[in-house]
This record gives sequence, structure tokens and C-alpha cells, in this order.
Amino acid sequence: MSQPPRSNRGHRERNGDHRHNRDSRDDRRASPDRSSSRPPYYPREADSPPKHVREVPRVEHHESKCTNICSRRGIVLICAVLTNALVLICVVAAQMVSSGLSSMGGLGGFDINSNFNLQGTELQKVRELDMQYSQMRAPGIYGGIAFSLTLGVLSLLFVVAGSKPPHRMSRKLLYGALVFQAVGAVAYVVAVGLYLHFIIRVNSTDVCQQRERLYARNGYTWMNCDVSGADAAVALFGLITAILYTAGTVLTIQTIRGVKRYLQERQRREAEKQQGRSKPQRAPLRAATTSV
Repeated sequence: MSQPPRSNRGHRERNGDHRHNRDSRDDRRASPDRSSSRPPYYPREADSPPKHVREVPRVEHHESKCTNICSRRGIVLICAVLTNALVLICVVAAQMVSSGLSSMGGLGGFDINSNFNLQGTELQKVRELDMQYSQMRAPGIYGGIAFSLTLGVLSLLFVVAGSKPPHRMSRKLLYGALVFQAVGAVAYVVAVGLYLHFIIRVNSTDVCQQRERLYARNGYTWMNCDVSGADAAVALFGLITAILYTAGTVLTIQTIRGVKRYLQERQRREAEKQQGRSKPQRAPLRAATTSV
């Protein structure tokens, strides 16, 4: 009579185990329901920055003034400033070399008491010829100094003005640099031609011929009526400057075209952003009207 209670106990224990397993399973199933009251966590979307933060930083905001000045256009203008300075130096040197050993006029000369063999009437004649020759060359030297100094200073001003990015510069400044470099290239070619023509014409006068004979008679054969090396250097650096201005003109045209494309692209992006902002605003209004 004691066996049936045991079997009942076994059934109860088994039923209890099944209930305990069912309760544990129900708790496991209910656990996500309990946690469902909390908002879901999406690490990828939450950690990722918004779109406007990604689009704001650009390289152009971190560019320095030296970066803009040292662009291709700026480097060409800097080289033009240097070549203008070389033209100025060569013009002065040409006048000092060709002014004569006894000349006290012009921009320079040598001391009359040092290593000078002329005496008497020849010395007086050489002084007069040197003075006349220096005066005849004076328009060339003063014109060369004024021309090279003016273009060099203007080139330096355009270099300093180019410290800003091209799209932030005024259109007038870009077009002014374009016109200046185009005119400067043509003007330098014309100026070199006029300078050489002027020097050759002065060297072909009787004053230069008499001066050459007097110096050659006393052993100064280098004082002749040919185009000197300093005058040739003036022409050489002048032509190099004209080439630099031509290259600067081409680069400035490319810069203006690039600025136009940049501004058009920026306007297009701003229009797309405005359209993108207007679309999310219309969607909730429609939903609200339909829910009413």
C-alpha cells in the first residue's frame, strides 16, 4: 500500500520539475519584454557624427597665407619681382661701366688719380667726351630704372594681395593681375627692343668713336662702342621677365576659370542642401493631416 504514494510523489516531483523548467523558460521569454521598455541602443548610428559635421571641415580653412602665396601663380610673380630687380641692377651697372674712367657725371666712375695714364689735353678731351657720352645715355638709364622699378613694385603688390584663396579674392583683383601681366609681357619685349636700339644709336655717334680712339691709344681697348655685357644682361633679364609675365597670364586665366567652376559647384551644393532640408519638413505635415 506504500507504493502508490511513492509514484504520486514521483509524478509530483516530475511535474514540479516541468513547472520549474516552464517558469524558467517563461522568465527567459519575458526578459526581453521587460528590457523592451528601455530604448534600443544602436552604437553605430549613435557614435557616428551627423552629416553636417562631416561636411563642414575643409582643407581651405586650414590653409596659411604662405600656402596661397607659394602657389604656381604666386611663384611666377615672385620670380618676376627678382628679375625686375636684376634688370634694375644691370641698368645701373651698365651706366657705371660705360661712363668712363674720368667721368664725374652719371651714376659713377673711377677715381681720376688711380691707374690713369692720360694727361694734359688728352685728359681734358676724354673728360669732355665722357661727360657727353654719359649725358647721351642718361635717358636709357633713367627710363630703365623707372620701368623696372615700377613693374617690380606692382608685381610685389600682387604677390602680397594673393595671400587669400582665389575664391575669396575680388574679381577685380584677379582681372587686374591678368591685365597687368599681359601688358607687362608686351611692354617688356617693346622696352628691350627700344633699349637696345637706343644703346646702338648712341654707340654709333662721333662722340663714342672719338672716345674709343682716345682710350685705345692709351691701352684701354675694352672701352669700345660695342654693346657691353651689362647692356646684354639687361636685355636677357628683360626677356626672361616677359616670359614670366606670359606664364603668369596663362596661370591667372586658369585660376579665374577654376574660381568660376568652384562657385558654380558651391551654388549647386547649396541648392541641393536646401532641397534636402525642405523634403523632411513636408513629410510630417502630411502625416499630421492624415491622422486628423
